[in-house]
Amino acid sequence: MKRKTKWLIGLSVALVLGVFAAIAVYLIIILAGEKLLKENIGKLTMDQATIIYDSEGKEVTSVYRQNRELVKYEDLPKDLIKAFIAVEDKRFFEHTGFDVRAVMRALYRDLVQRQAKEGGSTITQQLAKNMFLNSDKTLFRKLRELSLALALENNYSKDQIIEMYLNNIYFGNGAYGVKTASELFFDKSDLNQLEIWEMATLAAIPKAPTQYSPLNDAEKSKMRRAVVLKLMFDQGFITEDQRTVAAAVEYNVKTSTAKRKTAYLTYIDYVIDEVEQVYGISEQELLRSGYKIFTAMDRRAQRAIEDVYADASQFPKNGPKQMAQSAMVIIDHKTGGLAAMIGGRDYVNKGLNRALVRRQPGSSFKPIVSFAPALEAGRNPYTPIVDKPMSFGNNTYSPKNYDNKYRGSVNMFEAMRMSINIPAVALLDEYGVKKGFEMAKNLDIELSPDDKNLSIALGGLTYGVTPLEMARAYGTFANYGELVETHSVKRIVDANGNDVNPDLSDQKRTLKTKRVMSGETAYILTQLLQGVVDGGTGKAAKMKWPVAGKTGTTQSNLKGVSGGNRDAWFVGYTNEYTAAVWLGFDKTDKNHYLREGSSLTAKIFKNVMTRVMRDKEVRPFAPGAGGYELEKYKKPEAVVTLNGEMTPERFVRLEWSSNEEGLSYRVYRKDEASSDFSIVHETSDTSFVDMEVQPSASYEYYVEVIRPETGITGNQSNTFMLTTPSEYDPLPGEEGEEPLPLDELPEPLPDETVDPDVQTDSSEGDTTDQTNP
Repeated sequence: MKRKTKWLIGLSVALVLGVFAAIAVYLIIILAGEKLLKENIGKLTMDQATIIYDSEGKEVTSVYRQNRELVKYEDLPKDLIKAFIAVEDKRFFEHTGFDVRAVMRALYRDLVQRQAKEGGSTITQQLAKNMFLNSDKTLFRKLRELSLALALENNYSKDQIIEMYLNNIYFGNGAYGVKTASELFFDKSDLNQLEIWEMATLAAIPKAPTQYSPLNDAEKSKMRRAVVLKLMFDQGFITEDQRTVAAAVEYNVKTSTAKRKTAYLTYIDYVIDEVEQVYGISEQELLRSGYKIFTAMDRRAQRAIEDVYADASQFPKNGPKQMAQSAMVIIDHKTGGLAAMIGGRDYVNKGLNRALVRRQPGSSFKPIVSFAPALEAGRNPYTPIVDKPMSFGNNTYSPKNYDNKYRGSVNMFEAMRMSINIPAVALLDEYGVKKGFEMAKNLDIELSPDDKNLSIALGGLTYGVTPLEMARAYGTFANYGELVETHSVKRIVDANGNDVNPDLSDQKRTLKTKRVMSGETAYILTQLLQGVVDGGTGKAAKMKWPVAGKTGTTQSNLKGVSGGNRDAWFVGYTNEYTAAVWLGFDKTDKNHYLREGSSLTAKIFKNVMTRVMRDKEVRPFAPGAGGYELEKYKKPEAVVTLNGEMTPERFVRLEWSSNEEGLSYRVYRKDEASSDFSIVHETSDTSFVDMEVQPSASYEYYVEVIRPETGITGNQSNTFMLTTPSEYDPLPGEEGEEPLPLDELPEPLPDETVDPDVQTDSSEGDTTDQTNP
């Protein structure tokens, strides 16, 4: 009895000690879990993908370290939550972080098999493992997982835990979180649009993401989906009819967005760089912080570029070691928004963006440094420019025309249309290299101090220019002389919905436009450049929409190679967009040079822009707000007929007629004592009375036509000549008095006449003159 009592007492003590030990262990686990959670609380803020949108607010792609979009609990469909609970943790709403039966079962299997194979069974434990721990299956890691699960349950509600869980789990194919998975597999960002079979498919994946991904194996995915649906039915979440219908659906890969977005790579890389440089957001932060970036991308324009650049027939043959390369930029010149960009025919993520690489622009630089400064200085585009072999700069620079033909003189229209070199250099020489250099600088083109010479008229630069710079410069012509900062990002919103730097919005950028040249200069340049496309060197770019643009080539100058080019350009614009195209090899040598010229770049421009402009209205280039009219620069073609006569006052009256209205007239006169004509009057009337004439003198007149807005003179009239009569001669056409007959002539006057103021005494003797006072 005594021994039995001792045994019972010992057992009781052991039980009490066991209970205390269990409580102690439990407390240790609780405290350890709280400490571990506190130390790792930052991990509850999950990485979230940054989404990039186009100009219409439609999603283009996402950039991420972990491709994840967070979703709030209230946006989670109840049936979706039930699907995951059914397959992962059917007692989720009952336990406090771990399921005792599941844990005991796991421990038993680990002990029996002497291996740690059984994982955490509850959703809370899976969340703890995924967020805070590694995947090692050791007893120590399980205890930490358990302690963290208890801490999570103690600090967060079930709703919060299921929200964190569904945002955290990995679904394979680079997708983290249920929303990202829904977009990837079903192209649905609104989870409430998911059908039962889609919810079950998602719930089936986390057990083995690679094996059960519908993209990787649709059949295994369907089989696993059937298991989930059966569990949902067994737990009363769906009906038998729902289960049957959902289990029978075949997954169609065409409905997914799984085709990874390899398009738009150049544009996306440019956006990321701009965000870092302009907004100060590092790429590392961008990859994990869930920003929403709204860009200026015109998706039609971007697709048009990528479609054309994927067609090898649009480009020259590749060399033995290099591909013939090209780059293109399209901007909206009204807002400065970067509509589209491609950095090469084989561009790869973070690759060489040739839209930002400097190349020699050739004749496409003429409008910038030669024609624009001359027009800005007031030169009439119709005024002749020299075109003959000559040297400039103290005979140090002797350019030649590309065709070795010289026309004596041409106006700006002809010089631009046919890309004649001598007139471009002559203009730069006349108005000064300094003005050309400053114009380029004002157009945000970065030149070297060594470029202050006449060769820049033909695009001879130290470092060259980029397609982006050329598009921006020509965009200023299209925008009536105003340059708007080129940008790809219109707006950035952080994960909390707050605007990041609202001062960089499109509207505020437009308000900060820079006036580079007058609207009139820009409009005349547009007319000059339109002539290039309509009937000049750029006619390969001609479309049904009006296009203004300029070609440019640079010669290869390779030893042992006759002809050939290093670079070919076309830069042009419509009413809506400005684009620059460059073509060439990355490294020019005797095996890699262009045998074609700028007609190819003009053709690429046309093929891309035809797609871009497809739904745009056909509108001529308008003169803009200033109402600029090119007609006023033309020489007046009026035909003037001059006539004249003497007036009764013995003045010369001139009259003329004109077949054009709104002109002024300058009257020239020459007399017999003068060797040349001189101006005597300027008027808008068609008559003039010359009152400064002398009798018995010969005069010659003509009238010259003037356009009053510009002072440009036109044709001169016929010459009119007359001789004025003597002072007493009758004027032509006047009648004189008839002479009297001889018998009616009056008696002749005596030789002496008596002054009526003198009285004479009739008596003889002295006479006395008496003059009236």
